[in-house]
Amino acid sequence: MKLLIANRGEIAVRIIRACRDLGIGTVAVYSEADRLSPHVLMADEAMPIGPAPARESYLRTEGILEAAKISGATLVHPGYGFLAENAEFAEEVEAQGLIWVGPPPEVIRVMGSKTESRKLAVQAGAPLIPGMLEPLADLAELEAFVEEHGLPVLIKAVAGGGGKGMRAVHEKEDLGPAFDRARSEGAAYFGDERVYVERLVDRARHIEVQVAADQHGSAVYVGERECSIQRRHQKVVEECPSPVVGPELRRRLGETALAIVRASNYSSVGTVEFLLAPDGQFYFLEMNTRLQVEHPVTEEVFGIDLVCEQIRIALGESLSLRQEDLVPRGHAIECRIYAEDPLRGFAPSPGVIQHLQRPAGPGVRVDSGVVEGSVVPLDYDPMLAKLVVWGPDRQTALQRLKRALGEYQVLGICTTLTLFRALVDMEVFQKADFHTTFLDQLLADEGLEELHRRQDPEAEEASLIAAACLASLDAARLGDDLFDHGECGGWWNEGLRQQHGRFPR
Repeated sequence: MKLLIANRGEIAVRIIRACRDLGIGTVAVYSEADRLSPHVLMADEAMPIGPAPARESYLRTEGILEAAKISGATLVHPGYGFLAENAEFAEEVEAQGLIWVGPPPEVIRVMGSKTESRKLAVQAGAPLIPGMLEPLADLAELEAFVEEHGLPVLIKAVAGGGGKGMRAVHEKEDLGPAFDRARSEGAAYFGDERVYVERLVDRARHIEVQVAADQHGSAVYVGERECSIQRRHQKVVEECPSPVVGPELRRRLGETALAIVRASNYSSVGTVEFLLAPDGQFYFLEMNTRLQVEHPVTEEVFGIDLVCEQIRIALGESLSLRQEDLVPRGHAIECRIYAEDPLRGFAPSPGVIQHLQRPAGPGVRVDSGVVEGSVVPLDYDPMLAKLVVWGPDRQTALQRLKRALGEYQVLGICTTLTLFRALVDMEVFQKADFHTTFLDQLLADEGLEELHRRQDPEAEEASLIAAACLASLDAARLGDDLFDHGECGGWWNEGLRQQHGRFPR
């Protein structure tokens, strides 16, 4: 038995490991840019599928299906992103006589539409934010909705996800530009310019429920995750369990999620997402019909392997999880490590990873798609790895996160480690007193450099000196070209000169 992974990076590595545990052979696919990537070297077999641009490789369905045919793969796992929620691709996989590791294509199609999924949620009895169940016909219809329901509102792409095609509007004069921008992004990212509108819930928290359902009618919810730390609607930090969700609210969220699962005839692992208002009322947001980026925090708290469970479900096996056994144990936090420069507006930071030191020790897990020497291209999502920590309680998890962030070193490119080092010491983060727009407001009001300067100046100076020593050792080992990578490659030099604006990334 062989499983082809129609993806790359850390999620491809994660799936390979699950397959090894199950005794299933693996087939990696790769673009020219990923020829020497870890997922390619780890898999039992690897098949080239085209040039670096995703539309010519990871999004080219015929190339992936041809690789499956040549390799003799019997299953196809899409990971997340790329083709993971593409109903047409899932249908093509099944038409080739292959097993699709995911929910049925017709379910992907319904739940992938924000308007159709809202209709189904209504049928399942889930509470909805006031909004439209059909796409907006034109700007006049949007203006009429605002006249009836007031501002602020959120304009969202019907086929959207990952924060794309989403625009918040607080002033009437911004309705037209936001409507046009959301439609344009929907067409560019999803090939569908249709948008709809709903009321914007101020200071809401983003809570999602992990679900798993087999092909025989059994389904469970596996706790919830807190995903409120977001930048431009993109999650950057996730926790399990949510610091504000107790047993009763967890049960209500879980039962609502399962009602949607059953109403949609869902089978596989997936996530039902909700907004939690300050008054404690929750509302259905959407359903992700795939494995989530943040699934490791749930695995750490509940002691399960969601990828293995997903593969077993695809093979027709009965669910191995029982609701009464799914009791949360401890607390886990995940930080998404991106190749971006937070001090330059989170600009992409491609290049060569000249030095990489991952954190380790009790309660620390790193799911990574790169190694020292890896080339980080501009062609794909910039996520390099996920740092996950676990502790018997949230306070312990926070202490371990701080330790792990201190140990994590990446030289040669910039990363969002900078952001997390600033966040972890903030009182508002330690008290979990945040909401979905918290981070955007924080960065707009103060900026990351100012946030860091408010931390311990002596700790900053010590970290600069330590990093400079490490850089000197690396220079002796790798040669002077290590320092020829511009601002990001040589941040330690400027940091030592200025003593105020640069710190380890």
